[in-house]
Amino acid sequence: MTDDMREAVRQRYAAAARTASCCGDASCCGSGNKEPISADLYSLEEITELPVEALLASLGCGNPVALAEISEGEVVLDLGSGGGVDVLLSARRAGPSGKAYGLDMTDEMLDLARLNARKSGVRNVEFLKGHIEAIPLPDSSVDVIISNCVINLSADKERVFAEAFRVLRPGGRLAVADIVARRELPGTVTADMDLWTACVAGALLDRDYIRLLQDAGFCNVTLQSIREYPPEDARAFLAAPECVLDEEVAVAVASSIYSAFVRAEKPAL
Repeated sequence: MTDDMREAVRQRYAAAARTASCCGDASCCGSGNKEPISADLYSLEEITELPVEALLASLGCGNPVALAEISEGEVVLDLGSGGGVDVLLSARRAGPSGKAYGLDMTDEMLDLARLNARKSGVRNVEFLKGHIEAIPLPDSSVDVIISNCVINLSADKERVFAEAFRVLRPGGRLAVADIVARRELPGTVTADMDLWTACVAGALLDRDYIRLLQDAGFCNVTLQSIREYPPEDARAFLAAPECVLDEEVAVAVASSIYSAFVRAEKPAL
């Protein structure tokens, strides 16, 4: 991943963290707050006791915690943990005998996530600074890896999957929500840095997503569509007012990408 790409992603998510921190205070944003994207991804039971800042900082495209079926005592790692919503939910499911790690490269998101953990009273969590291409954990130290619309942001997905395979214990599993593509995206899209940080330009072809996981050593790889984006959703999905796309390209993007749940397992010894 080039330094320029990484910095563009960091700046976008640092700004999201600052906005979430601000909008957690009604006096800051007033009554015009938009409904957080997590509103239709998590059940009311899941989010009732979470800080509003965690929800406002949630920029995911699915609910990987539900997908992962986390059990008591398991160790969970969230790649690109943002404001910490999926880490906090994972920690609840893992219980006092388990643990949930969050990995993020953005200081503002890490600060927000740690604050959200303190507000939630959740103790079995730890937030690590680093890159998903170089996970700062030992080999075979994690039972479950989750991620929520982050892997598409990496330019070295092969390395991400290799690192995920390394830190998982034999028999461990990966359960992620991500944006994928059913066909090649136009070159004007893949070359656009703003569209990369908006989780569009870096979307892997669905068949390549499966192949790269298998190449990394994973087995039982499945990919399931969870949300399609029809043409009328194009502008809303892109959510990048700095991106100037003509209508034809916007429709092409919307018809090419979709949200998916991806499952994979590391073979048991």
